[in-house]
This record gives sequence, C-alpha cells and structure tokens, in this order.
Amino acid sequence: MTESLWDLLLRSLLPIVGGALTGTIPLALMSFVLGLVIALGIALMRLSRIWIVSGVARAYISIIRGTPLLVQLFVIFYGLPSIGILVDPWPSAIIAFSLNVGGYAAEVIRAAILSVPKGQWEAGYTIGMSRGQTLVRVILPQAARVSVPPLSNTFISLVKDTSLASLILVTELFRQAQQIAAFSQEFMALYIEAAVVYWVICLVLSSAQSVLEKRLDRYVAH
Repeated sequence: MTESLWDLLLRSLLPIVGGALTGTIPLALMSFVLGLVIALGIALMRLSRIWIVSGVARAYISIIRGTPLLVQLFVIFYGLPSIGILVDPWPSAIIAFSLNVGGYAAEVIRAAILSVPKGQWEAGYTIGMSRGQTLVRVILPQAARVSVPPLSNTFISLVKDTSLASLILVTELFRQAQQIAAFSQEFMALYIEAAVVYWVICLVLSSAQSVLEKRLDRYVAH
C-alpha cells in the first residue's frame, strides 16, 4: 500500500466517522425507537382475542418479514411519488427502517409477553388491577428483561442495515465512503475502511449489550 493511499485513508477517516455520528447512529436510534412503538402495538394486536385485529397484525408481520428491506425502502422513496406522495430521503429511511423493525421486534415482544407465567396475570387481578393495569405494571416489565438480548441484536443489525439508506441519497457512513471512493477511485480501500468502522461500532454495541444483560441477570437474581 503506497504512502499516498495511507494518506487518503487517514483523511477519509474523519468524514466517514462523521457520517456514522451524524447519519448512521441517529438514523438507527430514531428508527429503532419508533420501531419498538410499532412492535409493541403489533404484538398486543397479535395477542388480541378479536380475530380481525390479530389477523391484521399477522398480515403486517408476514409482509414485513417476507419482503426485502431494500424493496420496502424503494417502495417508500421511489414508489410513493408515483401516486403523488413525495417523501424526502431521511423520512423515507426512518419510515422504512421503523416499519421493518416493527415487524421483526413484534414477534420478540409477543414471545416475551407469553413467557411471563400466567400466575402473574392472576396475581394482578387478585389485587384489583384491570387487564390493562396488569399488563403495564406487571407483565411488560418482566417481558422487557426477557426481550433485551434479541432486541439488542435487532438494533445491531439495524445499524448495519442503515447502509441501504445510501441508495436513496441519505448521507451516512457508507454514503460518505462512496463519495470519497468515487473521487479517488480507491474503491477497495475505502469500502474496507467503511467496513472496519461498522465493525468497531458493532463491537462497542455488543459490549454494551453484554454489560446490560449482566446487570439484568443480577437484578433478576435479587
């Protein structure tokens, strides 16, 4: 590797990391939070005894899990304008990623709720709580602890999936690498550098996940 290429990698590192801090991470965080809200609603719909409500939730999950995220992103950004609905790149990415997270996380949350012993529901009813109060005060806190590991993995996957937003001109980590590579023609080196930055981010998130899981385990043990 020549010295000039090393210089290019050093100069490009700051813009690429900047793209991660101002694009990739905020995009992943906003999409994940909105996705969790959607997921909770869909999970509760799946658990509904009203078959129409449950059926709508099943259909949503089936569509999201049965179609590629890239196609979902393109439908929103390139497809909606054909019917007169214009959505800017950032909102398009957030909508697509949030809906996608909602479809996958809904099953995680539903499984976590079902993992709570039925006796916990009965205990809530015994002290005079309604079904909604029991859900919020008793069931969901316990389900949250169970769902942390799989939801953490979902978030880490989402961070990597945000690279797809570069295809609709969202300036994030990979988009920055693409722009620098197009100017310098050093595609291999710049893409490897971007991959390393993604890897470091995921290592940090994985470490944070491990710490959180250990704290939750100690909390449950007590």
